[in-house]
Amino acid sequence: MIRGIYAVVVLDLKRAWLDRARLITGLAQPLLYLFVLGAGLAGNSRVSGPAFQRAIFPGVMGLTLLFTSVFMAISIVFDRQMGFLKAVLVAPLPRAAIAFGKIASGALQALAQGLILLPFAFLVGIHFGVVSGLMFLGTMILAAVTFSAIGVAVASLFTSTTVFPIVSNTIILPMWFLSGSLYPLAMAPHWMQAAAHFDPVAYAVDLMRGVVLGVYFFPPALSLGVLLTIIGLLGAAAVRVFNRGEDDSILGPTGTRWRR
Repeated sequence: MIRGIYAVVVLDLKRAWLDRARLITGLAQPLLYLFVLGAGLAGNSRVSGPAFQRAIFPGVMGLTLLFTSVFMAISIVFDRQMGFLKAVLVAPLPRAAIAFGKIASGALQALAQGLILLPFAFLVGIHFGVVSGLMFLGTMILAAVTFSAIGVAVASLFTSTTVFPIVSNTIILPMWFLSGSLYPLAMAPHWMQAAAHFDPVAYAVDLMRGVVLGVYFFPPALSLGVLLTIIGLLGAAAVRVFNRGEDDSILGPTGTRWRR
């Protein structure tokens, strides 16, 4: 099982490393989110400058981890279209190893981008100690795995590379906006606070914000429980989809799946 997960992770990381253009732009995105997006939003906020960027730093980190994790899952859809996924499924690997390997590889690639932000945290007034730094890194790992599980669970249901980005954006954008990434949930309208209770991104961002600012909206134990439960449920759902394999009987005369 462990060797199977390791094999899938290494394969995905090698493929990502060979795509240098995506690698370079991906490493630049977190800095753009923090300094360009943060500076632009600070200009329209009562709290300006580094103080505002410090407040939204956990939200920007959540944005980076969320979009990267979900975007990496599109490789599953590409592999299915090219027939490569069928070759992976017939390999002598447990189907659970394939699912959790995809989740792990997406989380690692998201973490690589998220870690780019950490050395620049002091520029917005955030100074991590040993304990707080390890706590923040732990919340990043948990968030990346959760978001990657969401991406893999959704991507495993699609065969169209044009439909998946549309559907995934329709899902993840509301999740990010409702998460309180750019504003304190305590100051949000009641309906948004209620909706945030059903948003896994809100729990992840709240854990990271609590480490940075020392203020939590949700009890930390609740956030940990929700995120771990989501990882387990979505991981199991992805395993179930991979266990079904690739059924050629649903292919039409053009060799294209009808399922979207």
